[in-house]
Amino acid sequence: MRHLLLRVADAALLLWIVTTLTFALLHLAPGDPATLLIAPTATAAEVSLLRAQLGLDAPLPLQYARWLSGVLQGDLGQSLARAMPVRTVIAEALPVSVFLGGVSLGLSFVLGTALGVVQALRAGRRADRLLSLVSVTLYAAPGFWLALALVALFTSGAAVLGLPGWIRLPAFGMQSPGAGDAVTWSDRVRHAVLPLLVLSIPGAAGVARYARQSIRDAYTAPHVASAKARGLSRSRVEWRHVLRTALTPLVVLFGLTLPGIIAGSVFVEQVFAWPGLGRTMLSAIAGRDYPVVLGLTLVYASAVVLGNLLADALLWSLDARRR
Repeated sequence: MRHLLLRVADAALLLWIVTTLTFALLHLAPGDPATLLIAPTATAAEVSLLRAQLGLDAPLPLQYARWLSGVLQGDLGQSLARAMPVRTVIAEALPVSVFLGGVSLGLSFVLGTALGVVQALRAGRRADRLLSLVSVTLYAAPGFWLALALVALFTSGAAVLGLPGWIRLPAFGMQSPGAGDAVTWSDRVRHAVLPLLVLSIPGAAGVARYARQSIRDAYTAPHVASAKARGLSRSRVEWRHVLRTALTPLVVLFGLTLPGIIAGSVFVEQVFAWPGLGRTMLSAIAGRDYPVVLGLTLVYASAVVLGNLLADALLWSLDARRR
């Protein structure tokens, strides 16, 4: 219990540091939200009046105290650009990011673990070397290059080659214009294929490398050598002893990558025009929408901190040496 309380205290302190630094950097950076929200022909007096209405004319410590007080009461403030509560802005974008991040994370671990098991059980053979080359290449491939390659292959390339319509995947947006209720979900699934591939392929390649090494390390564990010495069959040793030992680092890795569900698709949302948290964050930064940027920073930081707490708790419960 004491260990858990210390970790929670560290997490709270880290959240405060991250949000405070973000608040200071945002307000100290060049640029004024009022000049972006008012007509270019507005006078200096009109700009000053708008700054006063938005509360931007107050001293920085007072602005910070107001914001922090609101956060502690569950109020993230009002969006400067959208004139709506920040909670509403986040609530509208959150399902999109959770869908992309959750499905891609699940695919990454399922496919990556399966490939890692195949490689580990065939270590040193031709299949292992080939899969290692492919996984390292895909893991190292830049995200923008992979996105453009998939668009060129399945969108413009498929159209040029005259491939069937079901192979031609849409590249941008969540839904085709004019799509009716009857085809909404199938249309959204087709729009989701390319973003999910861009997120899942590198993730699966990284998990495969990690799983392969974890399983190879598990082969050298003393209890595995003891099981072999007792004459247990190879399949029983592999499934009941090796894979069970290798499960611990994979579970911890899952906990550490869990924040990627909401924080890992910023680039993909922007490239493929999906209105998730990542695209909302980029728009808010460009528009100097301080409350939205701070609210999303708090969400992202909380996800990372909670993911680390979960990974630490799982490791503590699975590894007797930690206890």
